[in-house]
This record gives sequence, C-alpha cells and structure tokens, in this order.
Amino acid sequence: MAGKTAKMFIHSPLTPLFFVALLLMGLMGLYFTPRQEDPQISVPMADIFFQFPGASAEQVASLATDPLERMMKEIHGVKHVYSASQRGGAMVTVQFKVGEQMGPSLVKLYDKLASNLDKIPPGVSRPLIKPRGVDDVPVVTFTLWSNEVNDSGLRLVALEAVQRLMTVDNTAQAFIVGGRPEAMRVEIIPERLKGYGISVQQLARTVSAANTRRSIGDTEQGGQSLKVYTGRFLRHAADIENLIVGVQKGSPVYVRDVAKVIEGPADAKNLVQYFSGPAAKNTKDNTQEGANAAPAVTIAVAKKPGTNGVSVANDLIAKMEILKGRVIPDNINIAVTRNYGKTANDKVNGLLLKMVIATAAVCFLIYLFLGLRPTVVVALVIPVVVLITVFIAWLMGFTIDRVSLFALIFSIGILVDDATVVVENIYRRWLIKGSYDTETTIDAVREVGNPTILATFTVIAALLP
Repeated sequence: MAGKTAKMFIHSPLTPLFFVALLLMGLMGLYFTPRQEDPQISVPMADIFFQFPGASAEQVASLATDPLERMMKEIHGVKHVYSASQRGGAMVTVQFKVGEQMGPSLVKLYDKLASNLDKIPPGVSRPLIKPRGVDDVPVVTFTLWSNEVNDSGLRLVALEAVQRLMTVDNTAQAFIVGGRPEAMRVEIIPERLKGYGISVQQLARTVSAANTRRSIGDTEQGGQSLKVYTGRFLRHAADIENLIVGVQKGSPVYVRDVAKVIEGPADAKNLVQYFSGPAAKNTKDNTQEGANAAPAVTIAVAKKPGTNGVSVANDLIAKMEILKGRVIPDNINIAVTRNYGKTANDKVNGLLLKMVIATAAVCFLIYLFLGLRPTVVVALVIPVVVLITVFIAWLMGFTIDRVSLFALIFSIGILVDDATVVVENIYRRWLIKGSYDTETTIDAVREVGNPTILATFTVIAALLP
C-alpha cells in the first residue's frame, strides 16, 4: 500500500507545481528577509550612573560602587559586572548572558534597584539606568565638514539635520559627536564682586531665578479663558547682563558690573576632524574640495531591532540628499563615513555567491561519479531547500547575516551527503536486480533512510550549543 502511494505521488502532475511553489516561496523569503551584517543575538546590557559629590575615587569605589556591584551579581542571568569610579561619581555596567531578553532583564534590574533604595549611602544620588543593546550600533554615520564653517556652526546644522533624519521609518536613537554646543558663560570678576559685597551664591541664585517661566493661573476675557505665564527664559547675553544682582548705596548693581557674560561656543569636550587624500578628488572635473584637519561633526543613527539594515541605511542616505541645499548649506560637505547597509548587503551577496559556487562544485562531483540524472536532481533540490529555509527563517523573525549564511553553506554538505548515501544505495540495488523500478527504489530508500536521518540529527545536536 505504501509503495502504491509513493508511486502515485512520484508520477503525480502536482509534483512540478509543488516544486515551483516552494521555489517561489523561497525567492520571496530571500527578498523580504532583513539583511544584516551581524546576527540578532540578544545580549542585554545596562549602564548605571550615579553621582557622589565631594567624594574621592577611592571613597566612591568603597562606599557605593563595590556594594552596587555585589548587588547586581545577585540578579539571575547576569554574566559580568564592570565598574569605573572617579571623583564625584561612577558608572557600573551590567551584562546579561547571551540569549536573555532585554525587557525581562531590565525588569529584574529595576526591581533589584527599587527594592534596595534604602541602602543608598548618604550623599549618593538616585541611580540613572541606560540600557544598551546590539541595535544601538549606528547603521549610518554622516560626517559634516567644512573649510569655512567652524565646529560650533556645524553642530547647529547637525542638530537640525538629526531632527529631519529621525522622520525616516525604522530609525531608533541618534546622536552627534563633536562640535562645541552654544552656551552663555558668566565669568566673575572677583575684585568687583568683593567691592560690591556680593557673594558667588547670590549671583548664581539671581541668574537661576530669572531663567524660569511658570504658570500663575487663568483669566477670562471676552468669553475666553486664557492661561497667564510669568517670567521668561534667558536667551541672550544682554538678558543676563541686565539682571539686578544687588543694591549698593541706593543704586542697583547689575550682573554686567561684577561679571562678563560671553555668548558663544562652550568648551570642547570632544573633537572631530576630517582628512581627505588624493583619491577623494573627482577625476572628471576635480571639483571635490580637499580637507586637511577640517572642522567636522558626525551624525550617527541607529535602527530599530529586527528591521532591514540595508533599506534603513538607503532611506537615511536618500533623506540626507534631500537635505542638501535646504537644511545643509552648500559650503558644508557631507561624507558617509559608515554605511552598515552597504557592507551588510555586500557580505550577504558575497556569501550567496559562495553558496552557488559550493552547490556547483557538489553537482560537478556528483556528475563525475554518479552521472547526469542524479546531478540534475541535486542541482534542483539544493537551491529549493536552501531558499525554503530562508523563507521559514523570515516567517520566524530571523535575519540574513554572516552567521546564518555560513550555516546554510555548511548545511549544503550535510544535505548532499545524505542524498549521496540514498542515491548510491538506490544505484546498488538496481545493479543487484539488473533493472530499475519504483518498488526497488522505495525499498532502497527505506534501508538507509532512518540511519541517514539519525546521522543528520546527530550533527545538529553537536552544533546546536
């Protein structure tokens, strides 16, 4: 009965249609499956920051950092705990085991800290937690540089550009590296401050109190209800200079009398410079501007977890092209200093090519030793099996990356090895009988089918960890 059923299936006209359907499903999976350079491995991490004003690095480590480290090691699933203490504060990094999910890991971390808030030493601030993950790595970085605009001006342009880039779908966090932010500095003149009898704390309280805007209630006028605000934020140096900080001999003392207010770039905390070599010049018209330690800032944008890094990177680059000449002036140059999408796509395509080469090499060996017919079968089955694997991976939420493609290339050897054993046994049985028929073929497959499947599961079990 089993032989008749198998014979009916082999000669069924639905078999080619089923084969074509699997092929189309595999091609659809290859097209829609997100491509990434690195696999989506879940390795939750979190940085815990706290302040301890006035304490030395040794005091911070002994009184706050070490107890926090021991507390974090008590959490189930934590693999490593690192710390860095300095004067006035510290950072503790908690790394969970590979495979732990970000959400439940953060819940355990927050729960542990919340249940031990009463153990925080006096003077230590409440901890600040910043989660870290694989997807925090930027997919695209743009470096804005210019020989005419300084780093402070570049940062202002970058801040506006970041807001526009964040409108691209599937983008996550973004940040800017380099450039001095705009700030207003109040530089005290000590002799004048002492001459007027004004303390530094009094000056600081005056500026802080004036830099507020708050609601004082509602008023009704003409049948309408209006909300009333008092105060305003200090926006320019003149606003601070005209503040009254005290009274001396019946005359007001202004901030400008005891200090200098400077409006402009703040002190630099990090520095980005751009260099270009001879290869950067346009070979057609040589219009590309060269750079030698030109002021620059870098915009870095990450993507959401599970999204296609190639499409997100291409969308960001296309959006930046639109911003040229609108948000970004012509005297500011843009260089794509990291394109995760391009590198990921190139590596995926390269591995796909190697997979085709591996399949061709296997088919050639089978042709030499088994003939044309088994070669045709292998040449048709291997691509379909690999593609349908990609399709199933897409349905399960996996991605195409270097590790998954290496695994597929390795699986070709296992697949062909099993098929070779089965075909060789069929051929042996045909030689023994002196003819070939469906019943002999089915019985030959039965003889080696179970051991072959068991051997495959053995290899899987060895590689699964």
